[in-house]
Amino acid sequence: MKASPSVIETLSTERPVLIAGPTASGKSALAAAIVERSGGVVVNADALQVYGCWRLLTARPSLAEEAALPHRLYGHIGREAPYSVGHWLREVGQVIAEGARPVIVGGTGLYFSALTEGLAEIPPIPPATRDLADARRIHEGIAGMLEELDAPTRARIDQRNPARVQRAWEVLHATGRGLADWQADTAPPLMPLGDVEPIVLRPDVNWLNARIDQRFDAMMAGGALDEVRAELPTWDPLRPSARAIGAPDLVAYLRAEMTLDEAVAAAKLASRQYAKRQRTWFRNRMKSWIPLDPAA
Repeated sequence: MKASPSVIETLSTERPVLIAGPTASGKSALAAAIVERSGGVVVNADALQVYGCWRLLTARPSLAEEAALPHRLYGHIGREAPYSVGHWLREVGQVIAEGARPVIVGGTGLYFSALTEGLAEIPPIPPATRDLADARRIHEGIAGMLEELDAPTRARIDQRNPARVQRAWEVLHATGRGLADWQADTAPPLMPLGDVEPIVLRPDVNWLNARIDQRFDAMMAGGALDEVRAELPTWDPLRPSARAIGAPDLVAYLRAEMTLDEAVAAAKLASRQYAKRQRTWFRNRMKSWIPLDPAA
């Protein structure tokens, strides 16, 4: 995507810029164009681009792109390290304290909500609780954990997102309080929406789906399979880093559990489904953000 000059020209050169959008919508190119024109630092708001083991599969900026402009919070976390929205929010606070105007870009809606609405300070989840939740998710799926949640939390979370359901169950099990109750005690936000330039990309679905397929083909041509092959000896599907879209499918191919064509088709389908969930989140939670059609 080439950023529209008119969009960039209307933005304040001093206020932080937030750019949310579904996968493959061109948000990273827009962020880079803004920083190149008026300064600042590109800050990652994608939950999987923080992991150093993934570059191609998560569409992280290339080495050349990272060298050309200041970038922060990309590829700095090990594959086995826990990393939550709380970790990310604290690191964003450190970036803000350094003084450069942040242009925060990504597709993880929860990060933007925490940034602009605040984040509840929930105690750490004990390892035994997490192990129990992991085991239930493997053997039972998420239906049982979802049923056990308190009604306010169940109504609030994305019930089709296994990670969100598991997290909510862990909080309730470990603290005796529902996630919605904790969120009611949320501290003031780090960046209130009125203090930033908030942009959300709203692409045409057919345009986006075509880009998703083209981009995954480009990832494969660029060496994504080798990237996954390097992870195979230590692969653990329960790690947060293992949620990189396409990784489970390519692991299945490398283990001779499906053909390469089947793995690529499954990865593209998973990407389109993820983009649909993102669009739903942005539509419901970012109604006051500045909408932008990336194809315009």
